[in-house]
Amino acid sequence: MLDRTMRRQVLLFISIFTLNSVFGQVTYSIPEEMSKGSLVGNIAQDLGLDVKRLKSGKARIYTEDNAEYIELNKDRGALLVKERIDREALCGQTTPCALRLQITLEDPIEFFTVTLEINDINDNAPSFKKDEMKFRISESAVIGAKFVLERAMDLDVGMNGLRGYSLKPTDNFNLKFQNQQDGSKKVEMVLQKHLDREAQDHLFLTLTAFDGGDPQLSGTMQVEIFVLDVNDNAPVFTQEVYKVTIMETAMKDTILSTVSAVDADEGSNGKVSYSITNTLDDVPVMFQVDEENGVVVLSGTLDYEKAQHYEIHVQASDDGGLTDSCKIIVEVTDTNDNPPSINVMSKTNSISEKSRPGTVVTIFNVQDPDSGENGNVACNIEENMPFLMKTTDDAADTE
Repeated sequence: MLDRTMRRQVLLFISIFTLNSVFGQVTYSIPEEMSKGSLVGNIAQDLGLDVKRLKSGKARIYTEDNAEYIELNKDRGALLVKERIDREALCGQTTPCALRLQITLEDPIEFFTVTLEINDINDNAPSFKKDEMKFRISESAVIGAKFVLERAMDLDVGMNGLRGYSLKPTDNFNLKFQNQQDGSKKVEMVLQKHLDREAQDHLFLTLTAFDGGDPQLSGTMQVEIFVLDVNDNAPVFTQEVYKVTIMETAMKDTILSTVSAVDADEGSNGKVSYSITNTLDDVPVMFQVDEENGVVVLSGTLDYEKAQHYEIHVQASDDGGLTDSCKIIVEVTDTNDNPPSINVMSKTNSISEKSRPGTVVTIFNVQDPDSGENGNVACNIEENMPFLMKTTDDAADTE
């Protein structure tokens, strides 16, 4: 059985007896954003092939998702960039980022695997979804009071990705960070000096996010603070962490959980409102929280093959500007919602009765994007046929 927990492909070969040496592989490493026509590598030389063989064997490139980023120049025996490769669009935050393709030849059939490692360049500056955040903070707010700030996004990875933040001026507030399970940092503004509404009722701060690239890139957001009178108590969530399990086939408006925070103040200072503060992912699209009662519902379509878990950050705020936060860990369970697919990569239209055992006549690609048992694939051919199937993956079942 073939486990599809990780995205893989199974190449099935129908042969009369056994496979001869028809395989080869090579790996290239290139930066993203190379211009069209740029040389990736001399594939003929690196695979030990004669350039003429590429033409006589009708060499073709096959990619799993049919994206035509690379082309084969048969006259030069070289792989060239056909379309601009944006690492962020291709792999998102996944590292390392690799593009895999296969080259097939005919008469006789040969099969080669090429892996292109796409390296990141610092072509994205950190950015915030909002231009500004506004807080209404009481002058009686205690030292150490925390206010959750929006996190920045940086599509680059590694050293080119988001490295840190700064907040200026630092007269009343400093920054505090908490590591999150997704590898990001929760950013909080912490009061370190009492506010005095009579002296200053309005503050403007600048939050800067910067990356580790060279040259370094950055993005900014303005933090505006209205200083109010008397709000002695911040909201406090009854739980810091909520855990939810949901099927990927769950309908929209399915209730996941109800979060709750209490505020000891009376009147408007004790009225709590809820909001989702995620900015680095699609959580605000996939889930919604009722501002008044804290009911969290599904608002998007789940797909286990795209995401197996989510972390929802919920903030509780009172009218005095004090906040608390909690998180909801959502585990998505898989269902068998994807059928296997078979794609013919290469085939021989006719075969001589004198063909020797081991002659390759057809190459198939079989895929099932489901995971675990739901992604297991078994392949077979009719009995009493003079063919055998062989696979490049030892875990696959063939008959």
